[in-house]
Amino acid sequence: MKRFRKGIPGQPAYPTIPEDYSEAEECASLTSDLEQNELLFKRIFDKDADIVFRTVRSAGQKQWIVIFFSCSIEEEMIDKHILQPLIARNNQHEQSQVQAETLDDLFITAAKTYVTSSVTEIVNHLLDSHAIVLTRADSHAVMIKVKGSKQRSLEEPSSEPVIRGPRDGFIESISTNIGLLRSRLKTPRLKMESLTIGELTQTTVVMSYINGIANESVVEEVRNRVSRIKIDGVLDSAYIEEYIEDSPYSLFPLVHSTERPDVVAAELLEGKIAILVDTSPFVLIVPMTFWTGMQASEDYYVRWPIATFVRWIRFIFIFIAIFAPPLYVAVTTFHQEMIPTNLVLSIAASRESVPFPALIEAFLMEVIFEALREAGIRLPKQIGQAVSIVGALVIGQSAVQAGIISAPVVIIVSITGIAAFTIPRYSFANGIRLLRFPMLFLAGTLGLYGIVLGFLGILLHVTSLRSFGVPYFAPIAPLSFSNLKDVLVRAPIWARTHRPLATAKSHPVRQPEGQQPSPSRRKPQSGQ
Repeated sequence: MKRFRKGIPGQPAYPTIPEDYSEAEECASLTSDLEQNELLFKRIFDKDADIVFRTVRSAGQKQWIVIFFSCSIEEEMIDKHILQPLIARNNQHEQSQVQAETLDDLFITAAKTYVTSSVTEIVNHLLDSHAIVLTRADSHAVMIKVKGSKQRSLEEPSSEPVIRGPRDGFIESISTNIGLLRSRLKTPRLKMESLTIGELTQTTVVMSYINGIANESVVEEVRNRVSRIKIDGVLDSAYIEEYIEDSPYSLFPLVHSTERPDVVAAELLEGKIAILVDTSPFVLIVPMTFWTGMQASEDYYVRWPIATFVRWIRFIFIFIAIFAPPLYVAVTTFHQEMIPTNLVLSIAASRESVPFPALIEAFLMEVIFEALREAGIRLPKQIGQAVSIVGALVIGQSAVQAGIISAPVVIIVSITGIAAFTIPRYSFANGIRLLRFPMLFLAGTLGLYGIVLGFLGILLHVTSLRSFGVPYFAPIAPLSFSNLKDVLVRAPIWARTHRPLATAKSHPVRQPEGQQPSPSRRKPQSGQ
């Protein structure tokens, strides 16, 4: 039902947009009067300095009105694909009336065009980098997709650098990000399902998967979780992540995020689903397992023995990152008999002037280290790195000389910080960093018994987690020998003949067997 108000004297009344915009979406539509439609959009976009109303006249009267936002569209594209064809028609002295559909078919040279009479659709497309052409004596408008304003160029992601591998990364344009995936996966089986989320932001969210490889049940579950999100605005993919994860109170991430197109393409080939969000360079990948957080994209671009060695270095250092400070506190507080005599004398001498127990000492140093780390990240790049390094050296040395902190604690905390940096996935490393603090208190109160209880609690928690129905610790728990080739070791590419069964049950075969390199030895011909 339309609502009208009285217009300017001498002019017909025009439909109004109520203050409650949700009601306007149901009742507003275009009329066949060009001036009324113009007034309607001027009222909707009142006090918007960046909107442009460009009038094209024919035979002394308004024939077309082109509406667009100058901040989100290149005006050269408006001139080339819309205004020049319309003005050229006027120069040919054609006085016949042109309807919107005819205008769309014969004059507009842009590739993507739509014809509609819904004000709601027109407003949404205007805000999504479209230009609108209103025509005299027609209740329909032509919506033209025009190239947007200039965006950030493709460059290597700073959060996931590699020595060998592709150098391009996702940017804030979802169309560009989709193109990066299409350039790697040139198959019609790569599907892109689009949704719009956010009452005010109207953010485009695209769910991508390879049809026939991804499990349909997981695809349906992802589709349902994303579509049921009701929120006023989505500013980054992190908003979507918090709505769709299985265990929101866990320290371990259950949704993998990355800026690298090659990582997303590799995960899609294993049957996983990617979620792209407009205005965000981070793409979400589900389901996620514990072992995904320990793998780097460069593992697959170097020789497999090197990748396996580096992967085991990460496994060792993740234990150091969690248990090194708690072990020091437990042994020095409750189990001194486990330390060699010379070492215990050295530790006792260094702690002679320290007024705090080992638990408080380690806790203070951990907090200071995390503060320096955060300061180095948030400060400008030119001084952030210098502040974090110099601050750690100066504060550590000064604290030891003042007798507030012992030298062994400084060493232990430094090694722990380095160990956390070996974890390739940033969100995964954050959870590991936080685990140190409860483990410290368990070690300071219960000794080695507390560490054992904490380890069992972490193990039980990790093995109980699920990511879209996939066990978080798979394929270790539950154990699957056929899928261990890419967990504890990185098998050669030619040996990885099957996809993970947890994510690609319907199409598990990746490649035929028997492709191990074995050059044939040809006998030399006589006379050679």
